[in-house]
Amino acid sequence: MTQIPLRLRAPVLLTCDVVCSVVRDAVVDIAADGRIAYAGAERDAPGWNGAVRGLTGILMPGLVNTHAHTPMSLLRGRGGDLPLTDWLRNAMWPAEGMMAAGDTRAGMMLGSIEMLRRGVTTSTEMYVHTDEMIEAVAATGARAVLTEAILAGPAGASWEASVADIGNRIDKLGLVTGPGGRIELGYGPHSAYELPLQALRAIGEEAHRRGALVHIHVAETVGEDRPQRAAFGSVPQLLDHVGLTQGRLLAAHGVHLDPRDIALFAEAGTGVAHCPSSNAKLAAGVAPVVELREAGVRVGLGTDGPASNDRLDLLEEARSAALLARMHGGDPAAMSAVDALMLATRGGAEALGRDDIGTVERGRFADVVHVSVDDPAFATGLDVPDDELIANLVWAAGSRTVTDVWVAGERVVEAGEPARVDREAVGSQVAAAAARLRVPAVAAR
Repeated sequence: MTQIPLRLRAPVLLTCDVVCSVVRDAVVDIAADGRIAYAGAERDAPGWNGAVRGLTGILMPGLVNTHAHTPMSLLRGRGGDLPLTDWLRNAMWPAEGMMAAGDTRAGMMLGSIEMLRRGVTTSTEMYVHTDEMIEAVAATGARAVLTEAILAGPAGASWEASVADIGNRIDKLGLVTGPGGRIELGYGPHSAYELPLQALRAIGEEAHRRGALVHIHVAETVGEDRPQRAAFGSVPQLLDHVGLTQGRLLAAHGVHLDPRDIALFAEAGTGVAHCPSSNAKLAAGVAPVVELREAGVRVGLGTDGPASNDRLDLLEEARSAALLARMHGGDPAAMSAVDALMLATRGGAEALGRDDIGTVERGRFADVVHVSVDDPAFATGLDVPDDELIANLVWAAGSRTVTDVWVAGERVVEAGEPARVDREAVGSQVAAAAARLRVPAVAAR
């Protein structure tokens, strides 16, 4: 991929590097290959012969959503008061069983547009119809880690067929593919309670051989995995038993983890996708995010699906994560705005095992978000202490202030609207598909 080199100039740059540096009077130089050539103070910048775009406000990294089922935008609002098992088996899976590949494409495209407009440049997906998911992401210009869902249910393909299909696709396309390395492929076993040990072991072996990510639901609710916990002590211990912790592993939710589980994840380098809003809506509990981070576990934020959250807004998740951490621990210092922002950016990249996204640093992909400060949240101005500036972004402004987004150096959102696709046309496709997929409502027990 080649493009015209571009320099972005702004009053403030939030790099989200190791110390979350705040750079004043900053520039970000984007090379022809879509990577960052320089990010820092303009006074220290090298000479520049490319295009220059001056911006007001703040530049920051694209947000990294570590757990989503984005095509569920077709099913938004259904079964919202049901417990997890009833919601899956009675509200979601019957409707999803009716979804055609084109429905998945439309749902993914609309959700991708929604995320990009909120500054989310990368999403980690667990769904089916991977070829159509690739098409959707290619259309919007977003970045995605696509881990095809693997289940052992009677309605769909066998887990063996799913594993073979994923391996064949990776071998054909490569682990990372598309312009600007926008698509990464991986394995998405649903959970330890939906798949036999044999399947989990085989998935781990296939993924490890290819260096692929394994993305799995872990300990989301108390009642989901009682047989597995009875046999192995906990789901993390089960995953370790079958060898999944020996490779790249991303555990979604991780609400009900004990200290031994946390230590295991820290030692293994397992990432955790913390989904505070989804877990709160389900009354599943609050993940021990403070303890995980203190132990050195790589933690990112996830929205979960738009039928279980129901928003695809990662800055809102950052705010919720900080609020719930403080409430859960009874400590107003449990998680700062800086901590929350880092979870949504650098933390998400680390949880995925990626060192090419999540920060605005030289050599990383130019996934960059512009935040306007023409908003009451920034009424005190930009000339405030760094921690106050970030606090105003996380606590007050949120994603409503996102105006422009670049992925691999290409502007994919301009003045709040997608630059590549017609949002209204995609919305019409989703509305038609959603009406066709409607199933009778299920009353909560």
